[in-house]
Amino acid sequence: MADQGTLPAREYVASLTGFGDVLRKAGMPVGSGEMLTFCDAVAILDPADLVDVFWAGRTTLVARRQHLATYDRVFREYFLGDGSPMPDEIRQLMRKHAQVVRQIDVDVPDVVPPEPGDEEEGTHMGLVASRVEIWRNKSFAACTEEEMAAIRRIMKKVRMVPPTRRSRRTEKAPAGSRPDMRRTARTAMRSLEAPPELYWRRRRRKVRPLVLILDVSGSMADYSRALLQFAYSTKQAAHRVEVFCFGTRLTRITKSLERRRVDDALDDAARSVFDWEGGTQIGRSLDDFVRGWGRKGMSRGAVVVICSDGLDRGDPALLARAMEKMSRLSHKIVWVNPHKGADRNFVPSTLGMMVAAPHVDLITSGHDLASLESFAEHLPELR
Repeated sequence: MADQGTLPAREYVASLTGFGDVLRKAGMPVGSGEMLTFCDAVAILDPADLVDVFWAGRTTLVARRQHLATYDRVFREYFLGDGSPMPDEIRQLMRKHAQVVRQIDVDVPDVVPPEPGDEEEGTHMGLVASRVEIWRNKSFAACTEEEMAAIRRIMKKVRMVPPTRRSRRTEKAPAGSRPDMRRTARTAMRSLEAPPELYWRRRRRKVRPLVLILDVSGSMADYSRALLQFAYSTKQAAHRVEVFCFGTRLTRITKSLERRRVDDALDDAARSVFDWEGGTQIGRSLDDFVRGWGRKGMSRGAVVVICSDGLDRGDPALLARAMEKMSRLSHKIVWVNPHKGADRNFVPSTLGMMVAAPHVDLITSGHDLASLESFAEHLPELR
């Protein structure tokens, strides 16, 4: 455990387990497995940092939203209250460290007791809002496990609206491109004395299929988990969504992402992908998609989204042929490259990206939550 020279390890672990006992008495379902995970998380962080301890416990010990208030109250009373069963040496050291951290960084949870007269609720909500804005613009590669867990919770609320196209079928409308002669004639026959009212019809809009092809090779390790969560949110929001993963070969994971619980869906998807964080064969994988699914109708009129950094160890000619075929079958091809970042003048530098770029309609970034939210916002415009 970090900083063992400052904190007595045995007494400190006993204090953490005592915290779990108090949570159980308060009505929270905290078992031995959760406590082991909690202690392991604290061991990786700084045990003297009360902020680290707070978020380690909130991530590992709280399973339901209604228990958040109980956890915050018990944490404050146990670690900072005057009647805490913790040894005075440990409690005073953590209290002092938390005060110093809060003076330096305002974007930490409000775990230090407020001064009399402070508006505790407003301060806490302000800090939470500030943290969310920081997480939205922080690269996935630079996020800690706790921050990624928080980002995944935020990403669940992202609602994807797939693009639509005009169908050949028509529907009733207050105004349209063609008159509804049947409805107009029926209305005129029911009211012979009144002049007939002219009704209209317009073309229906039909949701376009959306195909997500995610690179889960080793070079995308910092981003693949977040992109997979984004794919899950997309699948939950729309029906005509297909999801594939590839490293050295292509794997369809659409069925896995249909599971109700996000953790079960992502774990099932990860188990079905045998080449996770391995090599990269973009051309071979996309060619397999075109041959196995694209030509059979999956990509016809669809928006195909390829999430990859473009680092390809395969044959560039095979990638070029696969992209050319896919561009003929698909409505639009979007390439999400995390290395683009916020650079509006981004120029592809990897061989795979340079080969694929002539067949791509849009190159966007996917390095942080804000870029994925922006992509979701502009997706309906890809008509």
